[in-house]
Amino acid sequence: MSDAASPGAELFLFETTHHALWAEDVAREREFPAEVVPAPAAAKAKCSLALRTLPHLRSDLAEALDGEGITFRLYP
Repeated sequence: MSDAASPGAELFLFETTHHALWAEDVAREREFPAEVVPAPAAAKAKCSLALRTLPHLRSDLAEALDGEGITFRLYP
């Protein structure tokens, strides 16, 4: 999953830890490279976790998370 760690990766932020881990499960089910990472302090996220993925997967992953009812926002 090192590609998602590359500069310019997309970060999805969540209200709860449950949503962050659920989002990771959704990404894995759809075979999107993604990993749970600490949310940046500057994000002022309610949950201390974020989901990092590749920039070109932003729309597809956002659509998948919406479809599952997972509330998120993108950083920045």
